[in-house]
Amino acid sequence: MENRLTGAARLAELARIKTARKRKDRVIELILLFAASVSVFTTLGIMYVLISESVVFFTHVPLWDFLTDSQWTPLFDDAHFGIAVLLAGTLSSSLVALLIAIPLGTIIAIYLSEFAEHRIREVLKPVLELLSGVPTIIYGFFALLFVTPLIQTIYPDLPTFNVLSAGIVMGIMIIPYVSSLSEDAMRAVPMSLREGSYAMGATRFQTAMRVVVPASISGIASAYILGISRAVGETMILAVAAGMQPNLSLNPLEPAATVTSFIVQVALGDLPHGSIGYQTIFAAGLTLLLITLSFNLLGHWMRRKFREAY
Repeated sequence: MENRLTGAARLAELARIKTARKRKDRVIELILLFAASVSVFTTLGIMYVLISESVVFFTHVPLWDFLTDSQWTPLFDDAHFGIAVLLAGTLSSSLVALLIAIPLGTIIAIYLSEFAEHRIREVLKPVLELLSGVPTIIYGFFALLFVTPLIQTIYPDLPTFNVLSAGIVMGIMIIPYVSSLSEDAMRAVPMSLREGSYAMGATRFQTAMRVVVPASISGIASAYILGISRAVGETMILAVAAGMQPNLSLNPLEPAATVTSFIVQVALGDLPHGSIGYQTIFAAGLTLLLITLSFNLLGHWMRRKFREAY
C-alpha cells in the first residue's frame, strides 16, 4: 500500500512539474510573440500616420500635379508641389553613392571571403564595420569641408554645396553594409563547391568569380538592395553637403534637395500644424516609404528566385 502511495505521489509530482514547465514555456512564447509584434505594429503605426496625413494633403493638392509638376516651392506664396524635383535629387545622390559602394563593397567582400588570411579578416572586417557606426552628420561635414575642396582642386567651378561630394561620402558610408552581407553570403557557400572547382584546375580567382559569386548571388543581391534603401533614406549627409536647393536635374555637380533633406528642413521650422506646407512632409514621407517598400519587395523576390539550397 505504501509503495502504491509513493508511486502515485511521484506521478502527481511529475505531472505538477510538467504543468509548471508548460506554463513557463507558454509565458516565454507570449513574450517572444510580443517582441516580434512590436516591429509589425510600429510599421502599421507609421503607415497609418503617413497615409492619414497624406490624405488631407491630397484633398488640397491634386495627385497629378504632385507627380508631374516641375517645381517644388511649397513654402512660397506661389506654391508648387512637384515631388519629381525631390526625387531627382534623391536619385542622383543615390546613383553616385551606389557607384562607389557596390563595386568597392563587392571587391572587399570577395577579398575577405576568398583571399584574406584568417587573422587579416578578423582585423579588417571589424575595422570596416566601424564606418557604419560613425554619425552621419560627421560624414556630412567631412563631405563639405574635405571632399568638396579636394574635388574643387580638379574642378574649380564645382559649387560648395553639390550632390557629387555628398554622394561619394554616402557611398563610403554604405560600403560596410554591402561588403559585410556579401561576405557572409559568400562564406555560406559550401567548401565542396570550391574544392570541386580547384579539382577541375581553376585558380582561386576563377573559383571566386565563376563559382562562389554565382552561388551566393541571392545574398549579394540582398546586400545591394539594402545599400540602395540606405542610400535613398540617407538624410544628414545630404542636408549638410548637398545644399537643400530644389533643382530638377540629375547633374551631380549641382546642389539639390532630396526627400529626406526637405523633411528635415520643414520639420525644424515653425510652420503651423495642419498647414499645407506642414502636410507636405507626410506626402514626401509616404513617397519615400513606397520607394523603399518597392526595393524591399524586389529584394525578397530576388532572394526567393535565385536562392540556392545546399
